[in-house]
Amino acid sequence: MISLEVCANSVTSAVAAQNGGAIRVELCENLKEGGTTPSFGQILMARKLLHIKLYVLIRPRPGDFLYNDLDFEIMMADVRYCIEAGCDGIVIGILNADGTIDKKRNGELVRLAKQWGLGVTFHRAFDMCADMYQALEDIIELGFERILTSGGKTTAMEGSNIINHLVEKAAGRIIIMPGSGINENNAADLVHFTGVNEIHSSARTRLQSQMEYKNDHILMGQEIGDEYSLDVTHAGKVKAILRAVNV
Repeated sequence: MISLEVCANSVTSAVAAQNGGAIRVELCENLKEGGTTPSFGQILMARKLLHIKLYVLIRPRPGDFLYNDLDFEIMMADVRYCIEAGCDGIVIGILNADGTIDKKRNGELVRLAKQWGLGVTFHRAFDMCADMYQALEDIIELGFERILTSGGKTTAMEGSNIINHLVEKAAGRIIIMPGSGINENNAADLVHFTGVNEIHSSARTRLQSQMEYKNDHILMGQEIGDEYSLDVTHAGKVKAILRAVNV
């Protein structure tokens, strides 16, 4: 059986992921910026409502994965909160300026999480590494349980050849989990080509606002967007992906 982790941008999405049959949720916010750490309220309510595994993205800001001392202290504080909240794991990734894995800081976070029984996934900072195969060995050495990757490309389908090679290089020492752009139409082909056992998808659909009055002459952010719609995980899409990869 192929397992599905859902990247959930809210508690609402997390519950939909559970209803659709996902085995695990990666809870985050701000997916348009690659995801950031969700609020304490989101974490608390997700833990209350989910019986499947809850992993939380630990990323204090958008942008690169080179963090200063204050960024790192925020990450440590967020991990401690996840421990207190009863989360099952965390999702992290810290790089050095030269594109290598920051072994010291990643190691500190891994040790803190594992000390309290939490699992640890290395996220798509992996795709920004200068040498993914050396990064693979470093991440294995640090004790991570899986790597989320698109094979160094924008989507997992584009990076499927690299993902295949990573699975071969990993040789069962760590889980390679493809993510980015995976849906019910391409998931089966990706699984067949790469030989992976876990995949990662947001399985989102767009909901239109129920607001009756709409001010169409204003933007609430710096970029053009629809202020009256919201992307959320759809249980039906989760089920469709699982059906496609487990026929």
